[in-house]
Amino acid sequence: MDTKILVLIPCYNEEENIVSTVERLKSTCPQVDFLVINDCSTDHSADILRAHHYPFLDLPVNLGIGGGVQCGYQYAVHNGYDVTIQMDGDGQHDPAYLMEVVQPVLDGTYDMCIGSRFIKKEGFQTSFMRRVGIRFLSWLIHLLCGKRVLDVTSGFRACNARMTAYFARHYAIDYPEPEAILAASLAGFSVGEAPVIMRERQGGVSSIHSFKSAYYMIKVSLALIIDRFSIHKVKGGKA
Repeated sequence: MDTKILVLIPCYNEEENIVSTVERLKSTCPQVDFLVINDCSTDHSADILRAHHYPFLDLPVNLGIGGGVQCGYQYAVHNGYDVTIQMDGDGQHDPAYLMEVVQPVLDGTYDMCIGSRFIKKEGFQTSFMRRVGIRFLSWLIHLLCGKRVLDVTSGFRACNARMTAYFARHYAIDYPEPEAILAASLAGFSVGEAPVIMRERQGGVSSIHSFKSAYYMIKVSLALIIDRFSIHKVKGGKA
């Protein structure tokens, strides 16, 4: 195919999941390229990636999900990719729906398309408390920029070259998915969703659990509010 598509797979301590995730992607979407971003894993992830000869960035320090993915966006810009897709390394994102997320970007409908589990409400819907938190963040983003997105924490998303270049320069470091929606919308990019079915994490432990969920909600909410006024100030000033 003429369109160059790159799948970015962030990986932090995913030794239980990374092979099945990559192999499922390769068998389902052999036409796309992929790059695993090993974010200084402390388990055997790097050894596994080397043993399977997967293309990957081996970050020397842990940058977090945002910093790691931003490295991937920079790689995509430098190598001239037309579309960049983020897909988690824990097995939750089914590559069978990858082109469903990509197609609205290829059609020019959206600059960024997010794979949403909440449009058709099929498959794994996450826990009740997380759904409450996601709804709150969705409401907050709508309040701050007027954009309604249901699955604001979904890391299954596709970006065109312009959106990729923007994120290569501007991307939140910690749990960036909600902030990226706000930043993209305020910067004038079009953001939308496509229905997907997700699975439960196939192994390992999520980085957001127990009391961290409350901490995450507070931190992201404050970051969104700060971002709203910071971005507004920059757009309205000389910066």
